[in-house]
Amino acid sequence: MRVLAAMSGGVDSAVAAARAVDAGHDVVGVHMALSRTPAQERTGSRGCCSIEDASDARRAADVLGIPYYVWDMSERFEKTVVADFLAEYAAGRTPNPCVRCNEHVKFAALLDKALALGFDAVCTGHYARVVDGPGGVRELHRAADAAKDQSYVLAVMGPERLARAVFPLGDVASKSEVRAEAVARGLSVAAKPDSYDICFVADGDTQGFLRRALGEQPGEIVDEQGEVLGTHDGAYAYTVGQRRGLALGRPAADGRPRYVLAIEPVQRRVVVGPAQSLDVAQVSGDAAVWFGDVPAVGSVCTVQVRAHGADVPARVLDADGATVTVDVAGTGLRGVAAGQSLVLYDGTRVLGQATVAATRTAADLVAAAEAGA
Repeated sequence: MRVLAAMSGGVDSAVAAARAVDAGHDVVGVHMALSRTPAQERTGSRGCCSIEDASDARRAADVLGIPYYVWDMSERFEKTVVADFLAEYAAGRTPNPCVRCNEHVKFAALLDKALALGFDAVCTGHYARVVDGPGGVRELHRAADAAKDQSYVLAVMGPERLARAVFPLGDVASKSEVRAEAVARGLSVAAKPDSYDICFVADGDTQGFLRRALGEQPGEIVDEQGEVLGTHDGAYAYTVGQRRGLALGRPAADGRPRYVLAIEPVQRRVVVGPAQSLDVAQVSGDAAVWFGDVPAVGSVCTVQVRAHGADVPARVLDADGATVTVDVAGTGLRGVAAGQSLVLYDGTRVLGQATVAATRTAADLVAAAEAGA
């Protein structure tokens, strides 16, 4: 099988490419240049697409004895990931740029180009497993190493793209095993730090990045009754569930901390209140992607709403080809923001994914029932 190995310059993608070679595939390495102005070097584990990363990927390909290319994907990345990130925050939502990158760049633009060039699949260093289910249907499952599992950010790829994906690291027991293998193979990236945070915000200052791009948009911080408690320079700098950085100057009447409950971008308002107002009973998502049949109403599953969050028990209230609503009452799920990814699991198997469109609290449901909704 002809395999295109995406090589970021890190240890995971290098070992994944090595394992693809060991599996007997005809492997070609490619580094995706996603930044229009790549830095010379990374800052610790922040940032991406530095010249250092491209050089590290090239050295790994040389050790493996495979051809290596650099493809400029910066325009596609800017339009579909960075622009989406800014637009979502401006709309009062909380996006996950890694999900968008997997959707539009790694398993769309890169895969499409690979197929056009005659490759059969794309190999990456993601931690997830592909399992052949009944009838030969490929299933996406959590990685063996739960601490590194990345099935959450991969769930957006859908079954057609999964059929063309290879994840050689899905069965490894731990990241230390990957690093040890890199040492044994003579790969210089064996001890290279993992990248984290938002890759295109190299200094880690997301609020500063948003402020520079969107400008100051002053507004009010209010409580649930609409009383003005303070002001802000841009509602986009806040996200649902946030506690720190509110700088209200005076405590709540009961002395308890306040949290961001809602972002109202049109009014430029940030609504704050007590922690219990963040408790979620139902989550609805749109733009759903399913890896098989749409779950039946009433079926039980687990759901995850954050890349590093725990999954919680859920029951499907409604689902079709494009939308889904789940009941998570009593699970302790709190502070879910529109724009996040909602991923449904059956055990370790990914059932599907949707983008959070709305949530309802227990109080919302009581009020709706009383209103006859």
